[in-house]
Amino acid sequence: MQILDGKLLSQNIKKELHYEVENLKSAGKRPPHLAAILVGNDGASETYVNHKVKMCKEVGFESTLVRLDDNISEDFLLEQVSRLNTDDDVDGFIVQLPLPAHINERKVTLAIDPKKDVDGFHPVNMGRMMLGMSAYLPATPYGIVQMLKAYEVPTQGMHCTVVGRSNIVGKPMAVLMSRNHQFGNCTVTLAHSRTQCLKDHLLQSDIVIAAVGRPEMITADMIKEGAVVIDVGITRVDDASKKRGYRLAGDVKYKEVAEKCSFITPVPGGVGPMTVISLMKNTLKANQNLVYTS
Repeated sequence: MQILDGKLLSQNIKKELHYEVENLKSAGKRPPHLAAILVGNDGASETYVNHKVKMCKEVGFESTLVRLDDNISEDFLLEQVSRLNTDDDVDGFIVQLPLPAHINERKVTLAIDPKKDVDGFHPVNMGRMMLGMSAYLPATPYGIVQMLKAYEVPTQGMHCTVVGRSNIVGKPMAVLMSRNHQFGNCTVTLAHSRTQCLKDHLLQSDIVIAAVGRPEMITADMIKEGAVVIDVGITRVDDASKKRGYRLAGDVKYKEVAEKCSFITPVPGGVGPMTVISLMKNTLKANQNLVYTS
């Protein structure tokens, strides 16, 4: 069994990005600039955005954090999106989700210029991905693909089951695993909350990608020997034995499942670090205009 160490891999990619930024500066060009809009003071969102800002600094990017009260109007938020769309000094930006209930997330997503949509959520980028065109890939699926490549995980001709059908992870992951690519070419099953006999599907799967947010729902008796398991989920679970009173758990019961796997991601330290570094890679692509050239 080999652990797919996202923390180590992201550190290596971070060094590569820093080197590329130094080359840009040496050539008299400005470094990439990522902006983030944060509405309200949701604790998880605050943590995620601060981590992204910190990563920008570490790789040498410029960053801007736009903080807005949670009582702002939808129109005001759309004005901020429009301003960033037309700011030539900003290569890409994100609007951190979730947004307050009175703001239409889909409307905000559609307002983002696809050429600056480094989160990869705009329908134009999703459509380009579906057609096999160059696109900004959603950061978590992009991170998983990089992990499969770096560790040379065999995928061609394999049966892959993706558990979870979100627009952020599940659906794009299914597309990427089925594409005609060295790290794709899988026969893909997309499972979800209405899937019957999930265990039967998983026992036939060479690769399992779990992205449902239900702690430790996938157990050893659901995984076949030698399977590859990618765990996207991360949930706080009460644990009185821990000093902080909780532990972080994935969708997979790691200790028992790992014994049966050829490759597996830990939680934490697996997919999470790859998500943030993939956002950085998308921002560098935006800076160098590497996506929308055809």
